[in-house]
Amino acid sequence: MLQRVSDFKGSAIHATDGDIGEVANLLFDDESWAIRYLVVDTGKWLPGRKVLISPISIDAVRKLDGIDLSLTREQIENSPDVDTAKPVSRQYETEYLGYYGYPYYWYGAGLWGASQYPEIRPSIPVSGYPDRASGQVPGAATGTARAKPEGDSHLRSVSEVLGYYIEATDGDIGHVDDFLVDDKDWAIRYVVVDTGNWWPGKKVVVSPDWIERVSWPETKVHVNVLRQNIKSAPEYDPSAPIDRDYENRLYDFYGSPKYWQAPRS
Repeated sequence: MLQRVSDFKGSAIHATDGDIGEVANLLFDDESWAIRYLVVDTGKWLPGRKVLISPISIDAVRKLDGIDLSLTREQIENSPDVDTAKPVSRQYETEYLGYYGYPYYWYGAGLWGASQYPEIRPSIPVSGYPDRASGQVPGAATGTARAKPEGDSHLRSVSEVLGYYIEATDGDIGHVDDFLVDDKDWAIRYVVVDTGNWWPGKKVVVSPDWIERVSWPETKVHVNVLRQNIKSAPEYDPSAPIDRDYENRLYDFYGSPKYWQAPRS
């Protein structure tokens, strides 16, 4: 199901043995356009501290009742400290994922490393991420694992990107108003665009697949579509859930491959 990122903010987070706080922000990967972490403000429980929660830890997303985790409060309290005011480094992610025993998403052919979904798959050989002791990637020499560079993390704050200008191939069309996230694999499926002064009263969505590039210094997102095409595309109604019928019409209109028909790992 597609969820609005704006609906996650302020959601209560429930560990297995009690509440830990609420969602303050989300961090996404600007290469794969997937939500990698929820930033949780622990409030009175751990005053002055924010913690990261991976979607791997999420048991259920309940729209009105918050988000259930598979973690205890003690596990979360003892997790590696992070300064969410600064960029999250790959070194920190390695420590964090190692603490929980989670796979490294930057190794493997799937969105989440060895899998398309945020999960641990103990029933299969661990060929998508490094051995904890040796740091070597099993199968890398034989080509069975797709190793990504160990360079800087590509995590971005959702709150930072809200308000970025959206530019079509022939001019501005509006600004980033929200994101729509698949709560199964946590991929960002659409960027919600408020067309603002260009076309008052209308919102549209664009797929990350249609984004040519993001100019972070200019706070601008460039999409590889024409303004007229966006104006003529099926309109997005924030009050109604996006269903497959709408998505079929949208992708048929743009003549683009449909993400749900792509092979999955």
